[in-house]
Amino acid sequence: MKKVLLATTALVATAGVAAAEVSFSGFGRFGLQYIEDNASTEIVSDTNTTSGDTERTVVTTENDDAFLDSRFRLNIDANAETDGGVGFSGRVRLQADDNADGSAGTAGLNGAVFTTTYGGLRVDVGNIAGVIDNLQDYYGFEPGLTLFTGQYVGANFAFDAYTSTGAGENGVYAGYTFGDFNVAVSYSGDDAGDDYEIIADDFVWETGDSEQWGISAAYAGSNWGVAIGYAQSDDLNATIADYDPATGVIDDANATTVEADADMVVLTGHVTFGDLTITGLVGDESSDGDPDNLVFDTFWGLSAGYNLGAATQILFSYGDGSAEFDTQAFGLGAIYDLGGGVSLRGGIGSNKVGDGDTTTVADLGVQFNF
Repeated sequence: MKKVLLATTALVATAGVAAAEVSFSGFGRFGLQYIEDNASTEIVSDTNTTSGDTERTVVTTENDDAFLDSRFRLNIDANAETDGGVGFSGRVRLQADDNADGSAGTAGLNGAVFTTTYGGLRVDVGNIAGVIDNLQDYYGFEPGLTLFTGQYVGANFAFDAYTSTGAGENGVYAGYTFGDFNVAVSYSGDDAGDDYEIIADDFVWETGDSEQWGISAAYAGSNWGVAIGYAQSDDLNATIADYDPATGVIDDANATTVEADADMVVLTGHVTFGDLTITGLVGDESSDGDPDNLVFDTFWGLSAGYNLGAATQILFSYGDGSAEFDTQAFGLGAIYDLGGGVSLRGGIGSNKVGDGDTTTVADLGVQFNF
């Protein structure tokens, strides 16, 4: 009887394996990165030793300009399909990155995303990428080993985006493709992580989490395409608080809070001429919690990729915006294919936030895909 039970168990297990599939994919990269005047700024909460009250402080840490960069990413995908052709899948990602100061980081799993597909319909649940994150040509070509810049840098709206290192938005995305066209919608609740934090010279501008929804449409022909996306965040609770640049202490007691909404509309496109592909975008962001256009206003960008022979690709990008703290950035990079999924990648560029100083960025290293 025991032998029969063991055989039955083995048969059931084998049947489960035949009906489903687990696969692994990802990449590893390592190299040298340079960021001129490299510093990281964050808000730290601590207890005041005199009053005993919780106090928030702006802290700036100076880091090495040149440091080793690394990333290891492993995607774990499980797939199954019903007899009727409905596909079900789930993905988690294991990723390890270097830290902001150049030290080695540890790997951890992100939030899961679940996908259902049937014909041209696709529905994602969980750690989703929303309509803007999924929008055709939004990211364009990103130069460098670390993809340190892109045509989108002038945009600041915190749209629902898939995260490789956190829990994610816990939302719903639905897209339908018919012929050369695609339409999509997405939604996430107010527990999502779409908050903002802008640290200026003597004040901070912050918002809380918000409910967000979006809609998009796209067309992709043989050598050109266009897309449009719209997203809106409700009930942001925008807060502006002054702080003392000498001590970094934030004056939360006299902060101003406004119940606010924010939205973003963006138009993207691409065109291909032989070995050259050009992408571009233009968009606008607005919020009644940002009446002075500190971060929300018009933005635009352009990128290009050119295949120079069979093994080399040249990449370019430029992005800018009209808000006071928008980023203006330029980048030029190259990829050389070594074969077997291995490539040599690098780039050089510059960044400037608002009226601040222009800083140079560069990187060079190897990436292997598996």
